[in-house]
Amino acid sequence: MDSSGGFDAFFFAELPVVLRLAQRMTGNATAAEDIAAEAFARAFARWDRVGRLDYRQAWVLKVASNLAIDLARRRRPVLPSRPAAPDPAGEVAVRLTMVQALRSLPRGQREALVLRYLADLPEAEVAAALGVKQGTVKSHLHRAREAMRSRLGADLEEFGYGTTSP
Repeated sequence: MDSSGGFDAFFFAELPVVLRLAQRMTGNATAAEDIAAEAFARAFARWDRVGRLDYRQAWVLKVASNLAIDLARRRRPVLPSRPAAPDPAGEVAVRLTMVQALRSLPRGQREALVLRYLADLPEAEVAAALGVKQGTVKSHLHRAREAMRSRLGADLEEFGYGTTSP
């Protein structure tokens, strides 16, 4: 496989998905672009190994999600860069509540939830990205949804998380 040509095709095909995930996690378009750039730079630096993976997309999405989580740990959550909603205070409260609930989950559950519902990856790709069995992913997702439901006291679909796995 041509390392630069293969990477170029991968980059242009996956950039929109990585940007969408980073935007959803940070709520900030500039931060999302920085995260995507760093995730793809790491993939390029390891392209001899990453390029041979069957789950390249999941690999770069996991890197991007880890970078977004690291960013959130280093500073307060960034408010969304989209236009204000009719009730901006309500939007901010929902986002902060969601971030706090996500942070309270164990790492495996949080990663599975983010990759499955924010990045829209199938469970098999989430399992490959996390290096676990698909049954483990299902277990993490079930426990994470239950924990989120108890912490948020609301239907998770309001927050963009499904209640069932396909």
